[in-house]
Amino acid sequence: MRFHLEWRGALGATLALLATPVGAVETSPEAKGAAIAIRDCGGCHAVGSDGVSAVSGAPAFRDLGKRYNVGDLAESLAEGISVGHPMMPVVAYSPQEVEELIAYLRGLQLSLPPTPGR
Repeated sequence: MRFHLEWRGALGATLALLATPVGAVETSPEAKGAAIAIRDCGGCHAVGSDGVSAVSGAPAFRDLGKRYNVGDLAESLAEGISVGHPMMPVVAYSPQEVEELIAYLRGLQLSLPPTPGR
Protein backbone atom coordinates (compact mmCIF):
# COMPACT_ATOMS: atom_id res chain seq x y z
CA MET A 1 0.00 0.00 0.00
CA ARG A 2 2.83 2.40 0.88
CA PHE A 3 4.53 1.83 -2.48
CA HIS A 4 1.22 2.50 -4.22
CA LEU A 5 0.81 5.85 -2.39
CA GLU A 6 4.42 6.87 -3.05
CA TRP A 7 4.04 5.98 -6.74
CA ARG A 8 0.83 8.02 -6.99
CA GLY A 9 2.51 10.99 -5.30
CA ALA A 10 5.47 10.85 -7.67
CA LEU A 11 3.17 10.51 -10.66
CA GLY A 12 1.10 13.48 -9.52
CA ALA A 13 4.19 15.65 -9.04
CA THR A 14 5.50 14.66 -12.47
CA LEU A 15 2.18 15.43 -14.16
CA ALA A 16 1.99 18.82 -12.39
CA LEU A 17 5.48 19.65 -13.59
CA LEU A 18 4.67 18.62 -17.14
CA ALA A 19 1.55 20.78 -17.09
CA THR A 20 3.57 23.85 -16.04
CA PRO A 21 4.45 26.15 -18.96
CA VAL A 22 8.13 26.24 -19.91
CA GLY A 23 9.88 29.06 -18.10
CA ALA A 24 7.20 29.29 -15.42
CA VAL A 25 9.17 27.27 -12.88
CA GLU A 26 11.55 29.58 -11.06
CA THR A 27 14.69 28.32 -9.44
CA SER A 28 15.49 29.70 -6.00
CA PRO A 29 18.59 31.84 -5.51
CA GLU A 30 19.96 29.11 -3.22
CA ALA A 31 19.58 26.48 -5.96
CA LYS A 32 21.25 28.77 -8.49
CA GLY A 33 24.07 29.41 -6.01
CA ALA A 34 24.47 25.66 -5.48
CA ALA A 35 24.76 25.16 -9.24
CA ILE A 36 27.44 27.86 -9.45
CA ALA A 37 29.33 26.32 -6.53
CA ILE A 38 29.22 22.86 -8.09
CA ARG A 39 30.25 24.17 -11.51
CA ASP A 40 33.06 26.49 -10.46
CA CYS A 41 34.24 25.20 -7.09
CA GLY A 42 33.24 21.55 -6.81
CA GLY A 43 36.35 20.28 -8.54
CA CYS A 44 38.43 21.19 -5.50
CA HIS A 45 36.05 22.02 -2.62
CA ALA A 46 33.37 19.94 -0.93
CA VAL A 47 30.44 22.22 -1.73
CA GLY A 48 27.62 20.25 -0.10
CA SER A 49 26.60 19.39 3.43
CA ASP A 50 28.90 16.36 3.50
CA GLY A 51 31.89 14.84 1.77
CA VAL A 52 35.54 15.80 1.63
CA SER A 53 37.26 18.28 -0.65
CA ALA A 54 38.98 16.75 -3.66
CA VAL A 55 42.05 18.92 -3.04
CA SER A 56 43.76 18.69 0.32
CA GLY A 57 43.55 21.99 2.16
CA ALA A 58 40.57 23.28 0.15
CA PRO A 59 38.01 24.17 2.83
CA ALA A 60 34.61 22.53 2.67
CA PHE A 61 31.94 25.14 1.98
CA ARG A 62 29.93 23.92 4.97
CA ASP A 63 32.84 25.02 7.19
CA LEU A 64 33.26 28.53 5.78
CA GLY A 65 30.99 29.94 8.49
CA LYS A 66 33.56 28.80 11.06
CA ARG A 67 36.18 31.02 9.42
CA TYR A 68 34.18 33.93 8.02
CA ASN A 69 30.87 35.68 8.09
CA VAL A 70 29.82 34.33 4.69
CA GLY A 71 28.02 37.59 3.90
CA ASP A 72 31.40 39.32 4.09
CA LEU A 73 32.57 37.24 1.12
CA ALA A 74 30.29 39.17 -1.27
CA GLU A 75 32.86 41.82 -2.18
CA SER A 76 35.58 39.24 -2.74
CA LEU A 77 33.28 37.19 -4.95
CA ALA A 78 32.42 40.27 -7.01
CA GLU A 79 36.05 41.36 -7.39
CA GLY A 80 37.54 37.89 -7.67
CA ILE A 81 38.81 36.02 -4.65
CA SER A 82 42.59 35.99 -4.65
CA VAL A 83 44.18 33.69 -2.11
CA GLY A 84 47.65 33.34 -3.57
CA HIS A 85 47.16 29.61 -4.10
CA PRO A 86 48.28 28.62 -7.60
CA MET A 87 45.38 26.21 -8.16
CA MET A 88 42.72 28.73 -7.09
CA PRO A 89 41.50 30.66 -10.12
CA VAL A 90 40.49 34.29 -9.76
CA VAL A 91 36.84 34.42 -10.80
CA ALA A 92 34.68 37.54 -10.55
CA TYR A 93 30.93 37.06 -10.37
CA SER A 94 28.06 39.32 -11.40
CA PRO A 95 26.04 40.94 -8.60
CA GLN A 96 23.23 38.42 -9.16
CA GLU A 97 25.64 35.47 -9.02
CA VAL A 98 27.16 36.88 -5.82
CA GLU A 99 23.70 37.08 -4.22
CA GLU A 100 22.98 33.51 -5.29
CA LEU A 101 26.28 32.15 -3.98
CA ILE A 102 25.88 33.98 -0.67
CA ALA A 103 22.30 32.70 -0.35
CA TYR A 104 23.56 29.16 -0.91
CA LEU A 105 26.45 29.53 1.55
CA ARG A 106 24.18 31.00 4.22
CA GLY A 107 21.68 28.21 3.76
CA LEU A 108 24.42 25.61 3.90
CA GLN A 109 25.69 27.00 7.21
CA LEU A 110 22.15 27.09 8.65
CA SER A 111 21.37 23.53 7.57
CA LEU A 112 24.11 22.13 9.79
CA PRO A 113 23.89 21.52 13.52
CA PRO A 114 25.35 24.37 15.60
CA THR A 115 28.98 24.11 16.58
CA PRO A 116 29.43 23.96 20.37
CA GLY A 117 30.68 27.27 21.78
CA ARG A 118 29.55 29.27 18.73
